[in-house]
Amino acid sequence: MLPNDAVQDEIISINSIFEHGTLSPLDDDATLCSLRLPSLPSVTLRIEFPPDYPNGPPSILGTQTVGQEVQKGMGSRIVHVVRGVLSRVYNPGEPCVYDLIEEVREAIERVEEQGTVDLHAQSDQSHPIPEEKPSREPHSTANNLGLEPPWTIAPPITEKKSIFLARVASVSSPAQAKQYIAHLLATDKKAARATHNMTAWRIRGPAETSYQDCDDDGETAAGGRMLHLMQLMDVWDVVVVVTRWYGGILLGPDRFRIINTAAREALVLGGFAKDTKDEGKKKGKK
Repeated sequence: MLPNDAVQDEIISINSIFEHGTLSPLDDDATLCSLRLPSLPSVTLRIEFPPDYPNGPPSILGTQTVGQEVQKGMGSRIVHVVRGVLSRVYNPGEPCVYDLIEEVREAIERVEEQGTVDLHAQSDQSHPIPEEKPSREPHSTANNLGLEPPWTIAPPITEKKSIFLARVASVSSPAQAKQYIAHLLATDKKAARATHNMTAWRIRGPAETSYQDCDDDGETAAGGRMLHLMQLMDVWDVVVVVTRWYGGILLGPDRFRIINTAAREALVLGGFAKDTKDEGKKKGKK
């Protein structure tokens, strides 16, 4: 059987986001793989992908390895939790391993926060893990973050299964820019769980002072490129957020072009800059 290209893409993408060997093939056609949980690296699961993945869901067959420090009987309970998470995050036609890993991490954190069991401690006793509950809606702390920011959102850009979405909002201080970003991540679950949320802002303060900053959020140099774009466009008093959901195929340097294109479109839509491309077309017609 020939390797499934979608599974190969998953292996490359997961191992580039997390540590190498997080998702590893166990056979030549990558039908069977091992999945080491980044949130619980002592546990490695055995996962089977169907020939038509991602049109068909993968299956969690059981544990591949369980470290000695993991409580007795915990492996089977973790498998139960992971299967429950998988049933919720899988959507036909969409890669799901990244979402699976992130949801499992949240599930494990909730279990440990509740004090039900310490998943990292060795014990001769077996403790039950509560059945995984549906993910909670955006964090309650959002109630303390003020009103919904006045985002202007550009149309999403899709490139080789990665999705880029840019949004901008008018701000008058660095504190407000940070508040808007925090509000977004607290109330928009999809954005909060995206691969990257790259940000940049430029603000004119009183007495000819100015403020500007950026954050790559794991996409090295992306925030700085967005800030440079804003400088070239001479835009002020605005915060830009470009969210990327990684689709499993590496884009190389093209990703920076797409990030800046998305940011530029949002700035133009928000009225912070003129659409110089349209002006160039008009001039060319004369």
